[in-house]
Amino acid sequence: MPKDDLIGGSLWERYSSKVAARMNDPQARGELTEEDAQKLDGRLIVADYGAESCGDAVRLYWVVSPQGKILAAKFKSFGCGTAIAASDMMVEMTIGKTVDEAVQITNIDVEQALRDNPDEAAVPPQKMHCSVMAYDVIKEAAAIYYGKEKSDFDDNEIVCECARVKLRTIKDAIRINNLTTVEEITNYTKAGAFCKSCVKPGGHEAKKYYLVDILRETRAEMAKEAGEEPAALKFEDLSGFQQGKRLEEYLQAEILPLLARDGGSATIADFSAQDGRFIVKLKFAGACAGCAGANTGTRTAIELAMQSDISPNIKVELV
Repeated sequence: MPKDDLIGGSLWERYSSKVAARMNDPQARGELTEEDAQKLDGRLIVADYGAESCGDAVRLYWVVSPQGKILAAKFKSFGCGTAIAASDMMVEMTIGKTVDEAVQITNIDVEQALRDNPDEAAVPPQKMHCSVMAYDVIKEAAAIYYGKEKSDFDDNEIVCECARVKLRTIKDAIRINNLTTVEEITNYTKAGAFCKSCVKPGGHEAKKYYLVDILRETRAEMAKEAGEEPAALKFEDLSGFQQGKRLEEYLQAEILPLLARDGGSATIADFSAQDGRFIVKLKFAGACAGCAGANTGTRTAIELAMQSDISPNIKVELV
């Protein structure tokens, strides 16, 4: 059968030879037993991790020395060939390391180790998420070794709950693969492939991080590091979280010092977007709370300042 019929033409060519070799003949597949651990004078650790997004699962076996060094490692994987290849490489990368060193390995490290060429991805973008299991099962094994919760080893927040993709993974994928669209992020990490609440504001639940914002901010960081001047973002282009943060920063830096001169103060009680306008609800305190002019002149002055410096679509109301 021609290989074009097996996977679909050019897609076949997008797997590195290292991935193909480990798919067909994984070197570390197998299991370790208590007897193996005793022979090596170490402790047996067995950790399981399953990816709900695709149904794949991996079991990791470690024999760890009293000093915390990984003396031997094996795996069993129930899933696609890419998951097997990633697990096989992950096991190889952990042998000889301490547990503390092993938990620093990420799915991006695993994928890069599987590349034939440093500048060419080892697998098609839609299979990149398969290496995430290798990343997470290490955390499971470390948690068992230390008697902790796996969350203790998670060094950043989860952005996509459906695929369990973390902020660091998304940023690394953007940087390493020079991603420019949300669709590419989804292809490489599976983030945003399911309920889509993490893609942009307006989904069925509010999020602290959205893919559109992570992409924009990471690309801006990359441009700055390359010596380029990133374009200033309009207030309207920011997420609701970022808009609220910018308003709060503006209030603290520009408005409160002026109000404080007369013994007044204010806080943002609420912020919302309605019919193309941004409603900022202020609550006055101190001298402003009992001042008749605060309800007219002061409010108007703050509104005009925000319209001039932040967005002409801002409307200030008092509560």
